[in-house]
Amino acid sequence: MSFGVVMNITSSGGNLVVQNNGLHEKPMTPKNNPSLWRMFTSAAGGLPPAYFALVMATGIVSIAAKLEGMPTIAWTLFVANIIFYIILWALTITRLVRNFSGIVADLTSHERGHGFFTIVAGTCVLARQFHIIGNNSFIAALLWWVGLVLYFLLMYTFITAVTIREVKPPLENGLSGGWLLLVVSTQSISVTGASLTEYFGALAEATLFLTLTMFLLGFMLYILVIAMIFYRFTFFRLRPEELAPPYWINMGAMAITTLAGSVLILEANHWQVIQDIMPFLKGLTLLFWATATWWIPLLLILSVWRHGYKRVAIAYEPSYWGLVFPLGMYTVCTFQLAKALGLDFLYAVPQYFVYFAIAAWIATFMGLVIQLMGKIRVSSRTQG
Repeated sequence: MSFGVVMNITSSGGNLVVQNNGLHEKPMTPKNNPSLWRMFTSAAGGLPPAYFALVMATGIVSIAAKLEGMPTIAWTLFVANIIFYIILWALTITRLVRNFSGIVADLTSHERGHGFFTIVAGTCVLARQFHIIGNNSFIAALLWWVGLVLYFLLMYTFITAVTIREVKPPLENGLSGGWLLLVVSTQSISVTGASLTEYFGALAEATLFLTLTMFLLGFMLYILVIAMIFYRFTFFRLRPEELAPPYWINMGAMAITTLAGSVLILEANHWQVIQDIMPFLKGLTLLFWATATWWIPLLLILSVWRHGYKRVAIAYEPSYWGLVFPLGMYTVCTFQLAKALGLDFLYAVPQYFVYFAIAAWIATFMGLVIQLMGKIRVSSRTQG
């Protein structure tokens, strides 16, 4: 048996051209050679501002697993979250360097600017992971300070930009559940800072003062934003396509506010002022938990209407991490509320709710992996 194969190799402009039995292969130039760097820069260019919700969701589900006695899951998600955080920062910095105008356009947009607050919340949630799971208060405190600086930078830039811009979208187009990320980021500062009270030593009282004021500020911001969202729900036409997963932050924002109140109650022995307002603090915290709980059946009904009755297909998009986060946060806040108020019967809720959070994380992560694999295959075909 023999093969009649004729192969000619010629040089063309410094590139090798292979001719095999009359079939001409494309020159292996940088333009058509698949490149991880090109895929990376392409991903950075199209990175949604709210993608740090992946870190938020992964972190809070990890903490929920830790509280419910699932150390393997907790540690696995902790390590994964460190990797996610580094990758997302690398993508964000790349986009900042290569497309600064795009960053500015997103940050000053009513529709997308609030997404940047996931960076603050994601940083603080990861800090809490380091504190609770990694037992490393130094890195936790460092991340908290990063989150605090980013919070004030983003908050006043975004609010100023959307206030002074001359052309503004109508309420039904510019408002979404994503606006409640202002609340989530505010409360993430409160939760993580209060948790690190002992680490700050002589600054413990000052830290608790800051976290208490952020807790109250987050409540005020929730009232402002949720009033507009409820008005949007009940007095404007809501197409099923518009009922996106971030509306679950309606519940998630109250859940993290409940967690902030619970942590402050648990840290009350470090500051007399919190002890003095304890009845007020406990009443508010219980109110927040009741509000978060109220949202769950309504959001489930609206989800059934969207996907079941209106037949909107379920397909992965980054905004689904905005659904996973509230499920994990409700698990954690209920656990801490039961501990703070001594309500032992409430422990039954996170004991079972944690499985919904884990299942939602797995389903969303599988969607992310499938989407990435599809993009890699398409990139390989178009560049090959």
